Parts: sequence; C-alpha cells; structure tokens
Amino acid sequence: MVWFSSPSDATTRLGEVGYLADPATATTAFLAGALEKPLLVEGPAGVGKTELAKAVSRATGADLVRLQCYEGLDEARALYEWNYKKQLLRIQAANDGQAWEETHDDIFSEEFLLTRPLLTAIRRSEPTVLLIDEVDKTDVEVEGLLLEVLSDFQVTIPELGTVAATRRPFVVLTSNASRELSEAVKRRCLYLHLDYPDTERERAIVTSQVPDLDDKVATQLVSAVARLRDLELKKAPSIAETVDWARTLLALHIDDLDAMAIDDTLGVVLKHASDTDRAVRELKLR
Repeated sequence: MVWFSSPSDATTRLGEVGYLADPATATTAFLAGALEKPLLVEGPAGVGKTELAKAVSRATGADLVRLQCYEGLDEARALYEWNYKKQLLRIQAANDGQAWEETHDDIFSEEFLLTRPLLTAIRRSEPTVLLIDEVDKTDVEVEGLLLEVLSDFQVTIPELGTVAATRRPFVVLTSNASRELSEAVKRRCLYLHLDYPDTERERAIVTSQVPDLDDKVATQLVSAVARLRDLELKKAPSIAETVDWARTLLALHIDDLDAMAIDDTLGVVLKHASDTDRAVRELKLR
C-alpha cells in the first residue's frame, strides 16, 4: 500500500480530514509510509501529535490500533497474554486420562491467546495505523519490548514461535518528552518535533474547525491564546482547547473578545485554579 504518493499528497489528504499539516509534518508523514519506518512525534501536550496518527488513519482509510502507554504497562497489556481461566477449565476437563503433553499443546494455542495492541497490529493483513501514545510514560523496560517490534515488525511467542507482519503498519509513537527515550528506539524511527503553531496557522486551524466564527473574534482568540501560553502556566492551552474556546464563543454569540468575555470563559482553556489566577492577574482581566 502507498500511504501517500508525495509530501503534497499528504498535505492535501490530511487537510481533507481536518488536519492542517505544515511542510515538515507532511514530508515526514510521507517518508514514514514510503520508507516503512516508525515515526516518533515529540512535543508539548496538545499540539496535535495523537491527532496526526488519527488523521493518517482517516485520510488513508486504515484502521487505527492504539496502545495508550502509562507507568506500569507490561508485556501482557501491550503484546499478548494467555486466557488463564479458560486454560484452567480446559485442564480440568482433560483430567479424564488425557496425557499432559496433549493438554499442554492444546491450551497454548490460538484459541487461548488474547492479543493486545502490538500483536493485533502486527497480525492484521488490512492497512493499519499503530499509535503508541505517550511512550515516555512507560518504564524503560518496555522499550526493550518495542525494539523487536520496531526493528523487524515481528514478535516471538515462546509457545507459538515468531509472528511476523504480513503488512507493516504505519507506526506513530508520541512523546511529551517527560523523559529521554533510549537511543536504540530513536535510531529506528523518523523524528518530528511539533510545537504550538504560530498565530496565523492556529487561526487557520480554528476557522477550518469552526467556520461560522467571526473573523475578528478568531483573530482576537488566537492572540489571547498566544498571550496565555507566554505566561508559563502549569498547563498551557492546547490546540483542541483553542477550538473548544472558539465553539464556546460562537455558542454564546460573543462578537468581541474583550477582557470581560475572556474572564467569563477562561474555564474552557485553563484547567488549574493557579493558572486562572495568574492569567487574571497578568492580563489584568479584573
């Protein structure tokens, strides 16, 4: 499968599903498909890293398989595990004289295998986008598990042997850079850093998502968001929250984003009391 025929094709098709990719993003997305290499997307929370994988899925018609990473994630949750309850029932049912060798071969078969996202994506014959989200939140040990998958797109199951991908998925790893990933993982990936867009691009994103928003309000909105991000808040407004703010202003029929309107609707984009207090103080909203 050809994911994208060129960077310009990636720009066009991603744009058609609502993702406005800049030239670097479109080029890297094209290369990830053309070279069949995983794509590591790094940057602050809320800049569109996860949305990029979803947009590739929508633009290409591929199914999305998502592995949400977290502290304590292990092989059983990421790759596969055996259905122990069903195995136990099978062992109990086989107590009537069946040899253990026969029972062992029976219970370690496909019928008792529970596939998790990594194995699911590898075994699929249909076009698949594999999203490994927030990989920096996992323990370092999990990276060893990822190396086999990202290197050869295969997984070894001791009881069944090696399972190799018949069709390589389009792999996107996202990271908020809360910890440094190993060089071994980075070496196997293409790299893309996403940051908050400039006001012109963010305005384009907002107007594409909320086309009924007044041009004047859209300009005021992205300017206000840029000012909030400059305050070094505990959690800066994400692009999705900017869009939510735009929809809020449209719903409230606000045609001028003045200090009072900002103060009344700050809860849409700021989710910590300390951030709200700082914004009110620094922007002199009251």
